[in-house]
Amino acid sequence: MKKLNLLFISILSMSFMYGQDITDALRYSQDEIQGSARFRALSGAFGALGGDMSAVSLNPAGSAVFAKSHASFSLSNVDTKNDTQYFNGFTSASDSKFDFNQGGTVFVFANNDSNSPWKKFAVSIGYDKMANYDNVWVANGTNTNNNSIDLYFLGYADGLRLDEISALPGESISDAYSEIGSFYGFGHQQAFLGYESYILEPDTNDDANTTYFSNLANGTFDQEYIYATRGYNGKITFNAAVQYEDNLFLGLNLNSHLLHYDRSTQLFEDNSNLGSIINNIDFENTLSTIGTGFSFQLGGILKVTNEFRLGLTYDSPTWYTMEEETTQYLYTNSDIDGPARVNPQIVNIYPSYRLQTPGKITGSLAYVFGDKGLLSFDYSLKDYGSAKFKPTSDSFFAVQNRVINNDLVAASTYRFGAEYRVNQFSFRGGYRFEESPYKNGVTVGDLSGYSFGIGFNLGNTKLDLTYDQANRSSQTQLYNVGLTDAAMIDARNSNVTFSIGFNI
Repeated sequence: MKKLNLLFISILSMSFMYGQDITDALRYSQDEIQGSARFRALSGAFGALGGDMSAVSLNPAGSAVFAKSHASFSLSNVDTKNDTQYFNGFTSASDSKFDFNQGGTVFVFANNDSNSPWKKFAVSIGYDKMANYDNVWVANGTNTNNNSIDLYFLGYADGLRLDEISALPGESISDAYSEIGSFYGFGHQQAFLGYESYILEPDTNDDANTTYFSNLANGTFDQEYIYATRGYNGKITFNAAVQYEDNLFLGLNLNSHLLHYDRSTQLFEDNSNLGSIINNIDFENTLSTIGTGFSFQLGGILKVTNEFRLGLTYDSPTWYTMEEETTQYLYTNSDIDGPARVNPQIVNIYPSYRLQTPGKITGSLAYVFGDKGLLSFDYSLKDYGSAKFKPTSDSFFAVQNRVINNDLVAASTYRFGAEYRVNQFSFRGGYRFEESPYKNGVTVGDLSGYSFGIGFNLGNTKLDLTYDQANRSSQTQLYNVGLTDAAMIDARNSNVTFSIGFNI
């Protein structure tokens, strides 16, 4: 490999070479307000109601519904459980944590001019967690498709010159890995790992060689894949809303998004296939992503009668700027060469990229039975196929955007909620259904969930407690290249949320 002082060029060449794809676009496009306990108890069907801090994050007109200035804070115990099937293997994994998912304050200013049609003005600031990325699942089974992780490294190495994926004489693994990444990009690094670990061999030991073969023989492969993520997507909302006459509420939200996503994957593979030189492989990867973004919302609530209300909200796309870092480690055990540890101990830092997630339209209905209770319904539509990596003129991003547009579709979300009050107590329940964002309806399936909760009104202070649960199935490929067999995952997410709200 030719070693030139081309750091600036190498940064440009790596800018889009980590491999952002449809799964990344979908992950950051899927968001839902974690919300207060009352909000969650009605499964988020709050678009025509307002009067709740999380409802303000859903429909900005909701802050003007408050009669008095108000503040609320919410904590949740978040529990995830994944049942996974991979070939003949069945595994379960779970995770649980406490989380601060909502907090905010609204200030209400009444208009003292009784002749003015503008009755009230409200401003608020709030924080709502939009997505919780804490998750873990394990795929364990015997791959009978003759697919090994060697296909991953061969897939990247095919067509690459040997001198582009190998170290110079006397050059350390760290230096070679770093320089190959800087000069050529992520794909060359993967081929380098495969070559240096003896998984793949060149057909000829010539710098110009571009074809390779595997040191693993055909057969079955025992594989265990561990997937673990941490992180969140939070939204800080700056809100302003007005009340016109007695029946119309209008509002605007300006949102700042903060995103942090960490992922680690580890594959253990063993085989006893006749003719295999490599029998044991341990391949580890980490990814860290941070992002900031901006969006806005416009919303209105109309009291058609004292009982019947309509709501309408437009959510703009969210415009993100993302930064990513990766690390890798590979271990193999060869019958000829013995153990090989390819541990570059290098953090790959990639130039930032931009992502535009889809906008959303929400229509809402609510019927309020005086002080006895209410029924509410929200319908949302989001076109996941409109997500875009930017700049769209980049050839790699252009390909990924076409995949997104072809594979993802507009998906509807339906939310139902009900509340019944008895003296100081409120009893609540809800149901939600979200269509699959995938055209095939299988890669990520439909989501269904239910909720129920109770509230206690102390006058100026309100206490609320809610349990909610959602279920969704998916098929997740272990890798996007080579070893593309999918694990079948049945996910269950449940939350216990406690909120305290008080007038100020």
